[in-house]
Amino acid sequence: MRNVLAHRAAVVGASAMLLLFPFSTAAQADPVTQPDTTQLSADKLPAELVEAITRDLKISPQEYLDRAAKAQELGSYAEDFREQHPDDFAGAWIGLDGQPVVAVTTDEAADAAAKAGYDTRIAPVSANGLEKTLSDVNGWIAGLPKDVASQVNSASIDVLENRVVIDVVNSPIGQALNLPTLLANVKVMLSPGGGGPVERGPLAGDTYITTAGELPKTPISEISVCSLGFNAVDDSGQAVNISAGHCNPAEGQPSPVFLPNHQNVDDSQQIGAFSKSSVGNPADKLDYSVIKLNEAGVKAGLDRPAVRGANGTTLEITGTARPVVGAPICKSGQTSSFTCGVVAADHVETQLFVADGSSRVVNGFAGTACTLAGDSGGAIVTGTLALGITSGSNASGAPNCTEANLVLAPEGGTASLGIPVADIVDTIGSGMRVRTISD
Repeated sequence: MRNVLAHRAAVVGASAMLLLFPFSTAAQADPVTQPDTTQLSADKLPAELVEAITRDLKISPQEYLDRAAKAQELGSYAEDFREQHPDDFAGAWIGLDGQPVVAVTTDEAADAAAKAGYDTRIAPVSANGLEKTLSDVNGWIAGLPKDVASQVNSASIDVLENRVVIDVVNSPIGQALNLPTLLANVKVMLSPGGGGPVERGPLAGDTYITTAGELPKTPISEISVCSLGFNAVDDSGQAVNISAGHCNPAEGQPSPVFLPNHQNVDDSQQIGAFSKSSVGNPADKLDYSVIKLNEAGVKAGLDRPAVRGANGTTLEITGTARPVVGAPICKSGQTSSFTCGVVAADHVETQLFVADGSSRVVNGFAGTACTLAGDSGGAIVTGTLALGITSGSNASGAPNCTEANLVLAPEGGTASLGIPVADIVDTIGSGMRVRTISD
């Protein structure tokens, strides 16, 4: 998707990257940050978000909030349950009916989860066993020749089916790929009216542009378009915005960030610069950036705990959350506004293709909300909780979500990669926190 900026008569290249299809689930590391899971009431949700919830999820706004809260309760329970039953725990998710499910390997563990009020499912392999298989798969992939390894999109754990899934390009090399016989439980897949007032100032989900050089001297085709993520503060109280790392055109450098002037792009207002960015760093395998806001950015309103779909009413952020399979999510982005779906995988490792054509291994969670080019860096919420930052999508080349849904329906629908905001905050450390209404 491209955006036309008038007065320099050309189009601006968007920065949402291609994430190859599809997704399954895997266990995640123990959380460091304990999230605040307070939610707004349904009548406080913005009208644009209500429309997206009913259109995409086909549930009521209240059910959306209830399922989001239930998912966070399940996530906390599953973490404790796994500590107590490390060899019996096989995963947890929110079912299509909105009910939480805990998978276990023994009848005794099933009884314990049932007594706590959860539906249970017996599975043959524990989460620890699946993670060992996933580790073996990734070790095998790392040992493949580069031209062969490039045909493997991702490897992840499908907690619902209790197996590891390897997503391979539907190419002659991909089709001829021989899996090691020592790996069990592995499947190969081949890919192809309510709310508050409208805020006039910029918020999470709105557009920013950036360039590696001076804006007036940069060709339009080299100006990146991304979406603002969650507003936050660092340890010194400095206002910052958390976005996607691949949006920084000069990785590791303080590229300037501007609010676009659609009448004259050269006259766009600088609101800050990237103070940190990372794409697939082996230490964390995340895709994130921190935009340090200047005085103009703060005066523009980027110190508020709010999210917006393009030109719509706003959603106030009440806390933070971690991804749980089946939890309802909605994303805000400058191209496709509010769209909703569910968490399809709480942890996935995949190759993210960046502007120079190279790929990086990135860890995140998978969602089904439609995401288009230019939505990169935007905010993903569950209920009214900050969940993640948009990183990539299998629909980045589509002109709109209607066409993306039609074209991708035979292959399972739209899919996107999100980076958990809690993981970003934990990685940055030093007192970084997402702004909420309790600030």
